[in-house]
Amino acid sequence: MSVIYQTGAIARTMRYLRINLNLLYSNKFLGANERLYSTKRSNTTYDYIIVGAGSAGCVLANRLTESGHDKVLVLEAGPKDSTWKIWMPAACMYNLCDDKYNWYYHTEAETAMNQREMYWPRGKVWGGSSSLNAMVYIRGNPLDYDRWEQEGATNWSYANCLPYFKKAQTHEYGENEYRGGNGPLCVSRGKTDNPLHHAFIQAGVEAGFPYTDDMNGYQQEGVGWMDMTIHKGMRWSAAAAYLHPIKKIRSNLETKVKVLATKILFDKTKAIGIEYEENGAVHKVFAEKEVIISSGAVNTPQLLMLSGLGNGDELKKLDIPVISHLPGVGENLQDHLDLCVQYKCLKPVSLYTAQWKYPHNMIKIGLEWFLFQKGLGATAHFESGGFISSRESVAHPDLQIHFLPLATNDHGRTMAKCHSFQLHMGPMRPTSKGHIKLRSNNPRDYPKIVANYLTTDGDMQEMVDSVRLAREIVKQKAFDEFRGEEIQPGTDIQTRSEIEQFIRNTSDTNYHPSCTCKMGQPSDPMTVVDPEANVVGVENLRVVDASIMPSIVSGNLNAPTIMIAEKMADIIRGIPPLEKSKATYCLPKSASCMDV
Repeated sequence: MSVIYQTGAIARTMRYLRINLNLLYSNKFLGANERLYSTKRSNTTYDYIIVGAGSAGCVLANRLTESGHDKVLVLEAGPKDSTWKIWMPAACMYNLCDDKYNWYYHTEAETAMNQREMYWPRGKVWGGSSSLNAMVYIRGNPLDYDRWEQEGATNWSYANCLPYFKKAQTHEYGENEYRGGNGPLCVSRGKTDNPLHHAFIQAGVEAGFPYTDDMNGYQQEGVGWMDMTIHKGMRWSAAAAYLHPIKKIRSNLETKVKVLATKILFDKTKAIGIEYEENGAVHKVFAEKEVIISSGAVNTPQLLMLSGLGNGDELKKLDIPVISHLPGVGENLQDHLDLCVQYKCLKPVSLYTAQWKYPHNMIKIGLEWFLFQKGLGATAHFESGGFISSRESVAHPDLQIHFLPLATNDHGRTMAKCHSFQLHMGPMRPTSKGHIKLRSNNPRDYPKIVANYLTTDGDMQEMVDSVRLAREIVKQKAFDEFRGEEIQPGTDIQTRSEIEQFIRNTSDTNYHPSCTCKMGQPSDPMTVVDPEANVVGVENLRVVDASIMPSIVSGNLNAPTIMIAEKMADIIRGIPPLEKSKATYCLPKSASCMDV
């Protein structure tokens, strides 16, 4: 396998050379003093308790301890991110398929996906899924956030949100109207200069799509170079950005790892603490101000339901006392599907030789990264991509492309046996919605995940359009010197029926579950949290993570989740919001702009 998907060969090489990877990690990446630092305290009362050290939880841990006045406890079910396999960008798929840092979820049999039980990896480690993802930094389309406000999320328009995207970010190209220049989250562009990336971008333009120099800026629509959460050749997860820099120096922050939150504790309808398990023992901790759940779109609704917040009729069947009847908990589940259109590559410029069959290359790649954090190990290789429209009637781009100079399947567990490349294609705003349900009242039983992929005609049409447009891009002149035989779907897959079956058999999650505790107005019976993320019907309890999105955004979810937490941190602390942005953005079809 490639260096991206099979880094075990590097590990074996390093062991052979007798390099102590843990010592290297401790001394070089986090600082030698980290080994001596302990956050243990005997006190069980805090101002804030945060459940989950993922993308949102790390931000909150940083911002809520900033003043030095509030005492904060962060509970994380997984371990610390103390492994080179997380910090090395090219190793991203290694942890994605390893249950040590991953909940390793699967859906129920999906009706419209030919009864497949689909693999759903989710981060179970400091940094959450930002420690497992492909490090693509995408904010979504400005119209997504204006839609949120229309859906009841008051003060969550693009003008409200853009200042918090900027606050979070330091972009290597410097600050402007859209980019941040002084935030914890370091963002960069790719450095490999692979000719296949150039060919993809040129082919997209030849196919009639615009070029965009910043799909997180003025114009999302088009093809171009993607931003990535990589800093000096290392993954820059939410933990790297927000948690590691403070955990040694802020005495008002305490963290616990490998602990499972089992229940939110209430005094009537007031949240007062958390019950958790550690090494088989049950413990209780208490919050004087608030309990904040930041466990993600699967674990957050699960914990709420286990604690008596959810559909009362369903909770009673599981002998769970009802604290508040909230039928929206676990509903409204939305995710992006991912489909790979693959081709053989006629020139030896793909990542095919970065695999175990070429041990000299693997040794070189590994040493170059371990010693200098450079080379093919210093990127996830998703360096180009784009946002395009499947048809003229859509208001803004409804398809996303991630280009990769390598063909792989099954979450990176298999790869083509030749030089190859692929276009990851996926619709942005699916109308199919699923749900999360409890399997039992046992916190260790994984919940039932039903994504309901492709259960609407419109969603299938967009997937069919994805195949058509991917083929259209690859047939352009820019790919002539590289384009070989189509690996999948394959030239024998041409009719609508054949393409649909290919889609149902091969599509997978794009790792963006969201919206299961949606934010809105309390008058909406399916609302779970109000626009300040307070859980409806109870006190001193908030949810801050991707689950509170009213609807899914047009792009990857890590950047929006961090933005949500940055904005919510000000709300929780009672700090006036940042001034609304006056930046403009392009409306694709009219080629005009909007003042926001």
